Amino acid sequence: MPALLAPDTTPLSCPPAQPVHAWMPSSPCGPTCVDAAAEAGRLRVAARVLGIVGTLVSFPLAHYATPRKHRPAVQRRYARMLLGSCGIRVRIIDNRGPEDRSGGVLVAARHIGWTDIVALTAVEPMAFVARADMVEWPMLGDIAKRVRVIPIEREKLRTLPAVIDSMARRLTAGERITFFPEGTTWCGRAHGRLRPALFQAAVDAETPVQPIRLRYVDRHGDLSTVPGFVGVDSLGDSIRRVLHARGVTAEITLQPLESPGTDRHDLARRCEAAMADNEAVTRAFTDVIHGTENVEAIGTGAVRRATTTPQAVATEAARTDA
Repeated sequence: MPALLAPDTTPLSCPPAQPVHAWMPSSPCGPTCVDAAAEAGRLRVAARVLGIVGTLVSFPLAHYATPRKHRPAVQRRYARMLLGSCGIRVRIIDNRGPEDRSGGVLVAARHIGWTDIVALTAVEPMAFVARADMVEWPMLGDIAKRVRVIPIEREKLRTLPAVIDSMARRLTAGERITFFPEGTTWCGRAHGRLRPALFQAAVDAETPVQPIRLRYVDRHGDLSTVPGFVGVDSLGDSIRRVLHARGVTAEITLQPLESPGTDRHDLARRCEAAMADNEAVTRAFTDVIHGTENVEAIGTGAVRRATTTPQAVATEAARTDA
């Protein structure tokens, strides 16, 4: 599957593996995509580990001790604490319009690594469609259970209708549900096409879709592949790489809502365009939301200043739709 390369990057050197079926795409990303020098010293890494353990141990207690209506704020705060313990800052850019944001919303974002779920939870608590074995992971399993992950086994295509039906029912009930329509992780320098299958849930539930542009940058503002969970990476490999890195920021841009329409293919194309790195023309956005010490605003005042990036280089390829 051809990759969509981010600006100022070189082609990936590793060939893509063969997908199991049309909806289970594979990524060409692997170890050669990840460029992460170990910059954090032992003391800093040890402090981060202690911070992570403290956050994970205290979260269940804080969750149950907090009245239900205040739990979203607690989840958001703990997600930021966990990212901060990993050495990752969060920059949230709210580019949404004044449309009604109540009710169910399907959130679509590109997928880079396990930190994506924590970063998006730092914006607003939401449920996720995620790999079925995630609840068994040592760091994220407990969080996955508490955000009521909708498990999906991508290698079993016959289970897809049941997943879509579950998503649609929960969207109709007013939940915010996030999924990663690329179907697999990419390093962040290159991206895959958005598979339209799970967009059907928004069409069935007649709920809007919130495209989110998610990327990681280093202290110089360049794309960072540190959080990439790709190729032969184990969870341990990825965690160690994140813990030893410095200056990484998760940049999350909330794009305007997309109406569901009646065609999941058209909906996927519209969301893909909304996620594209296309900010060559400076534009104003609304306020950065939920500011804390770990969230960095762009500009000052009630209206933030837009950053500018070069037009992304896109290689048009044949689309394989489920």
